[in-house]
Amino acid sequence: MRLEEKIQQDIKAAMLAKEREKLESLRAIKAAILLAKTADGSESVADDALVKIIQKLVKQRKETAVIYKEQNRPELAEKELMEASYMEVYLPKQLSEEELTAEIKKIIAEVGATSAKEMGKVMGVASKALAGKADGRAISTIVKSLLS
Repeated sequence: MRLEEKIQQDIKAAMLAKEREKLESLRAIKAAILLAKTADGSESVADDALVKIIQKLVKQRKETAVIYKEQNRPELAEKELMEASYMEVYLPKQLSEEELTAEIKKIIAEVGATSAKEMGKVMGVASKALAGKADGRAISTIVKSLLS
């Protein structure tokens, strides 16, 4: 079953179960899917593109939650984090810091990088290899620490 179809089924299930917060999160995903479809005029969105869309939505929710916490609005921050958690269900499993470090060490060995000057080469390969499995900022931080 395609990811888009699964999201549609989960929207129906959330409606029947009267899960308001979950339904809001799923509808936000569906709205982003519809925007992506109309942007390029296609009938459907590929699963890998859909994963990128959901990652972007989750990142937005988490950044917004941080802002709400800074402004002393914990109830709104909690709502944003809850929405992000409902969306993360549709993302591939994220690598732990140890797993990510091991993967990046392999990539550095493949590329043959030895100094921080070669960070661009490593980041190019790592970003493609670990797309969807780890946050770009986490990848960058680990690459920096391993090459310095």
